[in-house]
Amino acid sequence: MTDDSSALPAAFFPPSGPPAFTRADFGPDFHWGAAAAAYQTEGAWQLQGKGPSIWDDFTRRRGAVRRGEHGRVATDFYHRHATDLDLAQAMGLTDFRFSVAWPRVLPSGTGPVNRRGLDFYDRLVDACLERDLRPWLTVYHWDLPSALQAQGGWANRSVVGWLADYAQVLARRLGDRVQHWMVLNEPMVFVGAGHLLGVHAPGRRHLGAFLAAAHHATLAQAEGGRALRAALPAAVRIGTTFSCSYLTPHRPGNARDEAATRRADALLNRFFVEPALGLGYPVAELPALRWLLERYYKPGDDQRLAFDFDFWGVQNYTREVVRFSPWLPLQWATLVPAKQRGVPHTDMGWEVYPESICQMLKQYSAYSNAPQLFVTESGSAFPDVKTDGGVPDAQRRAYLQAALGQVLRARREGVDVAGYFAWTLTDNFEWAEGYGPRFGLVHVDYETQARTVKDSGLWYRDFLRGAPAGASGAAAQRQAAGGAAD
Repeated sequence: MTDDSSALPAAFFPPSGPPAFTRADFGPDFHWGAAAAAYQTEGAWQLQGKGPSIWDDFTRRRGAVRRGEHGRVATDFYHRHATDLDLAQAMGLTDFRFSVAWPRVLPSGTGPVNRRGLDFYDRLVDACLERDLRPWLTVYHWDLPSALQAQGGWANRSVVGWLADYAQVLARRLGDRVQHWMVLNEPMVFVGAGHLLGVHAPGRRHLGAFLAAAHHATLAQAEGGRALRAALPAAVRIGTTFSCSYLTPHRPGNARDEAATRRADALLNRFFVEPALGLGYPVAELPALRWLLERYYKPGDDQRLAFDFDFWGVQNYTREVVRFSPWLPLQWATLVPAKQRGVPHTDMGWEVYPESICQMLKQYSAYSNAPQLFVTESGSAFPDVKTDGGVPDAQRRAYLQAALGQVLRARREGVDVAGYFAWTLTDNFEWAEGYGPRFGLVHVDYETQARTVKDSGLWYRDFLRGAPAGASGAAAQRQAAGGAAD
């Protein structure tokens, strides 16, 4: 086989070198996709009856987003979705994951439906099916309607019912064609970054708001699942997604760092998973959660938190190294940045550590009643420079190759993982980081909206056509094809 992996960064691969495998090694029923999110791609922020979201509000704050950028146009997916889905089809993807913008469908968060907004998602689903792309719908990917934030947002327990009602609106319109549904995207990120750290919308920094929002999101995760199950055909599969990182102590064998790692794992990796399984919150490892139980728990919440999901979406980008910290009373732990540790890292500052995917798949599958798993986000941001009509991105290609090798390793070790979704199809608005980090398999010129398939996207296409994982030829393919897809 043709293999130019010797030119790729050695840090992406284990000591034995890059993995050798083909698509066939994953089996005929494995799902191959890419993922996207409404606020990060759609634009059209005030068109056809759409209401404002907390991210529309947050991006107006001075200093909230790098360079003062926003998602009002983003990648103009609202108008260019056919072009982007054509690229996904040409790449050989079998599945496409997207989210619905809550305020596009319900401008006030509740009440009358904006038919023009719902019609867009109707067309989007049909466009996926016309290209043999199975649509995967995420109900909530961080864009809460501003009208609901004015009533307390996720810190208001009423959000549980608001989300359930919204989910049923979507199910009644799209449930005849969408077979895979996800309730929430990464709840620990939107409640933690948005309500404790203040670096994401709605920009709050308050422990009480965080605990309230976290509990209500856990309830909404389950209640949203029940609402979908009540409204959808029995064959439809319902899941949700979790952010996660493989955690290791900064000083292995140090009692304080080891204990801090267990507490961080309870907060970052287990907080939303175990209540869904009927196990409750991991209070034994994280005693600070007793504040949540005392202030926000109501009789019957133990039962309300649980829901029998058909699958979980595992979303992993890196590992984190943990050390004890006396200054963070929630978990008494801090994460040691990759730059500080002197290890290879991406543009996001995340360590290059693909083995984290395998470790987290194994951790989640170890629960006795765990459902089937899918990797619903996995990717990397590196600098991209257009050259000779294309975008050579050897680091991203190597990351993708190594990540898939770790997913295959998990499957071979008995984990029921049935799909992989690259983050993301096209470059997009990366939240508080703005348009700097690029995760896409497709490059977007934000001034012209021109699309160019990167070498990583060409590699993914060739791999899905049956080429071995180590094979490349991407630059030659790009030159032969002319590179750009506008």
